[in-house]
Amino acid sequence: MTKNQLTKEGHAQLVTELANLNDRADQLIVKIEDVAQPDESGEDSLASQLKAELEVVNSKIASIETVLDNFEIISGNGSSTTVHIGSKVKIKISGNSERVFHLVGEFEADPAANKISSLSPLGVAMMGKKLHDQFEVEAPAGKLTYKIVAIA
Repeated sequence: MTKNQLTKEGHAQLVTELANLNDRADQLIVKIEDVAQPDESGEDSLASQLKAELEVVNSKIASIETVLDNFEIISGNGSSTTVHIGSKVKIKISGNSERVFHLVGEFEADPAANKISSLSPLGVAMMGKKLHDQFEVEAPAGKLTYKIVAIA
């Protein structure tokens, strides 16, 4: 079984998120017990809503626990000449704009924060590339050409 690859920061975030979700689950259980009336034959909508929320929280907890049960920390301090998980890569897109992406494991991906998964099309295309390498990625708008400008 392949290990889930996480950066040190990503691992810390998952551990924190797991603790917060466990706290939230405990709070929901208390609220459910408070609103549940053992002598009522029907269940009120608040109890149903809380149970549904607890189900979502428990699902997230299980997902994070699965990741944390089988992971390895990937150091971003490797070679700065080759792109790997943990690298911060500055790329030039189709000869125009430049962007910086942090290449992370799939469980840390957050495109809004420019953290892209090593399993995404762009991540796969960047892996192993060196400074000044060019490569193409098929995007909804067509093929885009990228050039590695810096690796940190």
